[in-house]
Amino acid sequence: MGAPLVIGLDVGGTKILSGVVDREGQVLARHEVHSPGDSQADLLAALDSAVETLLDDRISGIGYGVPGNLERGTRRLLRATNLPLENFDLAAHGRARFGVPVGVENDANVAALAEWRLGAGRGATSVVMLTLGTGVGGGIVLDGRLFRGWAELGHIVVQEGGPPCVCGGRGHLEVLASGHAADAAARELYGTDADAHLLIGKAKAGDAGAQAALARIGESLGVAVGSLVNIFDPDLTVVGGGFGTAAGELVLEPAREAARREALPPADETLRIVPAELGAEAGLVGAALVAFEALDGV
Repeated sequence: MGAPLVIGLDVGGTKILSGVVDREGQVLARHEVHSPGDSQADLLAALDSAVETLLDDRISGIGYGVPGNLERGTRRLLRATNLPLENFDLAAHGRARFGVPVGVENDANVAALAEWRLGAGRGATSVVMLTLGTGVGGGIVLDGRLFRGWAELGHIVVQEGGPPCVCGGRGHLEVLASGHAADAAARELYGTDADAHLLIGKAKAGDAGAQAALARIGESLGVAVGSLVNIFDPDLTVVGGGFGTAAGELVLEPAREAARREALPPADETLRIVPAELGAEAGLVGAALVAFEALDGV
């Protein structure tokens, strides 16, 4: 029998991406299906189908990366974001359904795990990862271990009394440095049909207004990173997500400048903010790593 393989599932509000993955993080097969949002039963059926499509005798474990808060210790899903799952033991469901070890982790945490083990954070001891997409997620690796708490880094307060967040707070990083923030800036500059994609395209073409808007987003990101550096002293901060990857240095360089202003010496000169390397694969590969942890009893 060959080396064990696992199935990782990157579960999102709009799609479920599943894949067969080996220990080196190589994705050997993929499957994508729409995420049904009508009921828990429909979602579980879609998750089971995403596994069954790829399941064969080689599969030794399953890992789920889910956008939501998990109870520390039990890893029971307390509340999912944009998905009809609440107070549910997804790992127990998977074990009962498929008879293999199952791991469950927050989606941003699994992306951080993947980037630390196999991507931009390889060789580092402590890493902060921020995923800039529709919202902002985050994960933390401290002293060679993934932090298993909530790590809702998108809800760090960057601007007291700032714009309202969907969570009910104000001035959170998610409001100021996400794809939604870029959409809002684009509409202000170019009209109601404009979005982040147009804003980035304009900035890359040299449009000063678009460049300034992305620089403001980058500054908000950097202020948050400066605070995170002062708390955790990571070897580096990795920035990924769909918007973060697309904007690249248009956001990252202003973020570095702002982070250096906020960070305490000597981190003000030594901190590193780098782009993620795994792209859209990070969530899938990270979920697979969680599956291997379950298989190995970690």
